[in-house]
Amino acid sequence: MPRTNDLLKAPPAAVSDALIKLGKNIREARLRRNWREQDLANKVGISRAMINNVEHGKPSVAVTNYLGALWALGLLEHVHDVADPARDEEGQMLEHRRKPKRARPARTRDLDDDF
Repeated sequence: MPRTNDLLKAPPAAVSDALIKLGKNIREARLRRNWREQDLANKVGISRAMINNVEHGKPSVAVTNYLGALWALGLLEHVHDVADPARDEEGQMLEHRRKPKRARPARTRDLDDDF
């Protein structure tokens, strides 16, 4: 029996809100271009029903479909800022804490050929 993904059934509120916002943004971009759902679906290569799911922020929709819609709308370049390590303040702080406070010379063993 396949294991179910609890995240798909009941995602955390922040995840659900982000998906809904993304879907609304995609819908708004589509409407600004005066495209029907079917027009966007044809450009992405998926069904009209899948575009509807994307625009409603359904968590079970593959990320490829969201990214495909953004690509068709000419908005994909904005995704490159998502999870940018340069914006990860917590990760940078943790990395900084792990760095040594001072430099120490590496220990080397002096090998010789004396027997």
